[in-house]
Amino acid sequence: MRTVKPNRFARLLLLSLLLLTASRVSAQNTAPQYSPSPTAAESSQSTATQPQPSPSPAAKLPKVKSVIGHLELDDIVELNIENLQQWAEKHDVNKLVPYINGRAIKGNYPEELHVGTGRVIYHLEITPQNKEVWTDLLGAPSGIRRPVTVSAGLENETAFESEHARGNPLPLTVISPVYGVVSLLVIGVTLVLLLWLARTTNIIREPGPSPVAGKRRPYNLGRAQMAFWFFLIYASYVSIWLITSALDTITGSLLALMGISAGTALGEAMIDNGKDTAKTNQVQDLTAEKVALEQSMTETQAQMDAANESASTAVTEQTNRDALNRQLTDSRTRLGQIDQQLRSLASQQSATVSKGFLRDILSDSSGYSFHRFQIFAWTIVLGIIFIASVYNSLTMPEFSTTLLGLMGLSAGTYIGFKFPEEK
Repeated sequence: MRTVKPNRFARLLLLSLLLLTASRVSAQNTAPQYSPSPTAAESSQSTATQPQPSPSPAAKLPKVKSVIGHLELDDIVELNIENLQQWAEKHDVNKLVPYINGRAIKGNYPEELHVGTGRVIYHLEITPQNKEVWTDLLGAPSGIRRPVTVSAGLENETAFESEHARGNPLPLTVISPVYGVVSLLVIGVTLVLLLWLARTTNIIREPGPSPVAGKRRPYNLGRAQMAFWFFLIYASYVSIWLITSALDTITGSLLALMGISAGTALGEAMIDNGKDTAKTNQVQDLTAEKVALEQSMTETQAQMDAANESASTAVTEQTNRDALNRQLTDSRTRLGQIDQQLRSLASQQSATVSKGFLRDILSDSSGYSFHRFQIFAWTIVLGIIFIASVYNSLTMPEFSTTLLGLMGLSAGTYIGFKFPEEK
């Protein structure tokens, strides 16, 4: 039997170990790998440690940064709006309107748009949609300008933020200084001229020549009322045009009111003219009768003197003398009556002089009259309402048919009482 040497045996053992190790490593590399699932705590910890995606930045809202130009009706202004281009990607910039004092000027859309630079140009004007807003902004003016806030936005939404909010308002021109001065001069000159004519002429007085040298005839109620409504409507028309540039502001009720005042003055003039004509004819008739009586009395007196010189005592002569004497007496009596009537007419004419404006228009020959006071009081009340409406609303008032009927009734009552009224 053959024996194995120890060193050779050691080599065989080492080779066997190497082969066994290599086979195990190869089996581990080819086998599938499994990893245990992480626990909930490990999962949340892993998620917390992983970087999260950053949110997208929020869209910036538009903001009015500045306003270029004068804020005045019928003028051009430019609004510079920040972030307008980004906002315009989802909205219609053509529907932007200016906001003044938080009120949308509806229908006042941009004249020009420069979205890239944020420039929006407006022509401020009155439209049917925004007339009420402009009336509130311009009505009841306390000066030629007033401070307002300015912004822009869509008509039925909230206005943009603005640099010209309450803390930094802009002046809105209510009355143009140049046109305001010119209009004030026109109205002032008209008023001064009207007052001067009223005092120095018969423009609102009773017609006819002055009865007494150096005196003026009384003021006439109908003509004074017509002058009152003329100047009130005239001044209001100019003022409304000055502020709003509106021309068609005369309402139908104003035409009716002017017609009532003109009709009152016309009816009064016709009645007074008839009375003047009758009085003039009466004076002429009495004067002619007086001249005829004086001539007749002269002839009768001559016949009487001739009869007295006659020495005849015949019955016929005596009867003739008695008849001439009675005729002369009757003529003297009638002449005295004519002189008295002429003096009465003359005293009436001398009494028709002005005693002051209020006394002239509120009284007649018998004193103060209620029908005169009634038409005077209603004229003053409607005049106050008229002025308040123009000042607050910048529009001529629209009087109801009831008020116009009341004025017509007062005017008719006044005209009716004019017939028996003595001048």
